[in-house]
Amino acid sequence: MHDRANTKSIQISSSKYLEVDRIDSASLTQKLFFEEYQKAGLPVVISGLLHETDWNLEYLCQALGDVEFPIRRYGWQRYEQDKRDWTSMGSSVESTVMSFTQYAKLLESGEAEEQDLYLGKCSIEHTPLIQKSGLDNVGMQLGLKKPVTTHNLWVGLAGHTTCLHYDTFDGTLMQLHGSKRLVLFPPSQLYNLYPFPLSAHLRHGLKVRSAYSQLYPDKPDIAAFPNFVKALQHRYEVILNQGDVLYIPASWWHEVTAIGHGMVCSVNRFWGIQPTSRALRSWSKWRAHFGSLVAFPHIIQNALTAGSSGKASGALSNLLQRL
Repeated sequence: MHDRANTKSIQISSSKYLEVDRIDSASLTQKLFFEEYQKAGLPVVISGLLHETDWNLEYLCQALGDVEFPIRRYGWQRYEQDKRDWTSMGSSVESTVMSFTQYAKLLESGEAEEQDLYLGKCSIEHTPLIQKSGLDNVGMQLGLKKPVTTHNLWVGLAGHTTCLHYDTFDGTLMQLHGSKRLVLFPPSQLYNLYPFPLSAHLRHGLKVRSAYSQLYPDKPDIAAFPNFVKALQHRYEVILNQGDVLYIPASWWHEVTAIGHGMVCSVNRFWGIQPTSRALRSWSKWRAHFGSLVAFPHIIQNALTAGSSGKASGALSNLLQRL
């Protein structure tokens, strides 16, 4: 364990940060989006793309009902820990499978808040929810032609944070109920944000990710992570409100916090990087993929152990969720 008693953390003021571009879809053509944002690899908030009903809890219950999802059990105590002591993050956090109706009851009862329960990155592709939505139009209007995932649902209470990390594909984050605050840093700040070392995959497989930062951007331990000070001049911050779409280019660091009151709901989708040259030049992307290769021996060992214990099906399901 790392000793936090002697560390020196500072609180970061939100009054000084760079602003993400905002643009109305009425004035955004596919050519403009490609030239100004996709080709350049820059984030942008777009309004007017979503024409959805309010995805509040009642609406979600009606559409999803008995559909089952893995609900992650984060627990608030993890945010008091030194991240270097974490043994799981993201989709590898311990989860319990339950119907959406059951999860909704936990949201309403207060139990979800007490345990920081979260529904994250769950496909809704074959559910009534996506079948009666117009979310496919978002990618079409932006000229995004190569989806690499289905639509993923994210549902939790205000206060939950998805900690600082980056993704290896371009993403669109669509805000459908409530609001989220995002802190972003460009790929150039990779080492000033202290990603988990690739060697962590040897011990933990995919439960620990080299695409996650070891620090808390709003309360960093400067003694442990002194170069983070250099990243502050490149910090962006944006509030995503209902109806907004945020384009997040691959390798852009982002921390996402649900804000306000009650339930907050978003959907995201990942896309192939265009132009391809941007993907080939991205060391952050190659680094994360290499981390997955480093994790391979651990994955094989776990698969063999699960197979011998008759739990191969569950292990495969968990692995696919992490991937």
